[in-house]
Amino acid sequence: MDSSRIGVVFGSLTPPEELAQGAALAERLGLGELWFSEDCFFTGGLSGLTQLLAATREVPAGLGLASVMTRHPAILAMELAGLARTHPGRVRAAVGLGNTHWLRQMGLVPERPLSAVTETFDVLRDLLGGATVDRDAGPHHLDGVRLEFVPGRAPELWIGAVNERALRAAGARADGVLLSVLAGPSYVSWARGLVDEAGRRPPVTAFVLAAIADDGRQARDAVRDAVGFFLKAEAHTALVGRSRHGAEIRARVAALGEDEPLAVEDAWIDEFAAAGDPGQVRARLQGLLDSGADTLGLWLFPPDRLADQLGRLSADVLGDLSRQPDARAR
Repeated sequence: MDSSRIGVVFGSLTPPEELAQGAALAERLGLGELWFSEDCFFTGGLSGLTQLLAATREVPAGLGLASVMTRHPAILAMELAGLARTHPGRVRAAVGLGNTHWLRQMGLVPERPLSAVTETFDVLRDLLGGATVDRDAGPHHLDGVRLEFVPGRAPELWIGAVNERALRAAGARADGVLLSVLAGPSYVSWARGLVDEAGRRPPVTAFVLAAIADDGRQARDAVRDAVGFFLKAEAHTALVGRSRHGAEIRARVAALGEDEPLAVEDAWIDEFAAAGDPGQVRARLQGLLDSGADTLGLWLFPPDRLADQLGRLSADVLGDLSRQPDARAR
């Protein structure tokens, strides 16, 4: 398997003081890309992305994703421009609506979610290209805003999308499309078709909950709670609806109390995650690539054994430990 098509996702599971060491190890092992997933209220996405870039030399690093509701596009563009000038050619950022539960906590749910995403995306692109912007972007207003330090090479602007209309809009305008965790093979194939309808074929990266162990049961158990959390949160979306297990999952979620966890079947883990022995993980990753993902961002479990999981990924799944022979011991 081509290691350049496999990346690592950092975020809420990694304490901020451990980001630099993990990112540096991932680059030494030859992983193809790094992502920072901003989850409220853990570590800020831009501070996390800055640490990933500062700790590495060549690997591209992305923010996945910044909610268009939590940051004014003028401020987000200013921050991204600084990173793009400091690390030219390595910066990408995905924008999207974000988790609606967190948005409700902050009173930031928009009346027209897709318009908020696309209008904000368009403004970000204009600002990063050096334009002066005088218009509204979703809930935000810009009056004569222009960046003073425009990057010579603008960062890649991606869109994180889940459902049909957002995937079509992302495919028509973004430099790349980011798919959420729980993107199983059938969903990836469906999403790839929607993204490609505009004829542009931007790259698609899917985030994947992953765990590697010689004992497949141990690996499944490492991701079980995370799969249950996301299935409950995303039961209403196409991520679950496109699955052959969708109807059963939705029925079980509907019967749960608000704080009651979802009991997760092994078959669900096998579709919505990549957890098992090295051969099983390799097969599941290859299945996602074959379904239409260009690259995969692995969210590795258990989080307190990140270095070990990175070593196993490189040595046992991707078969490339030549750059760091003692990685498992780190």
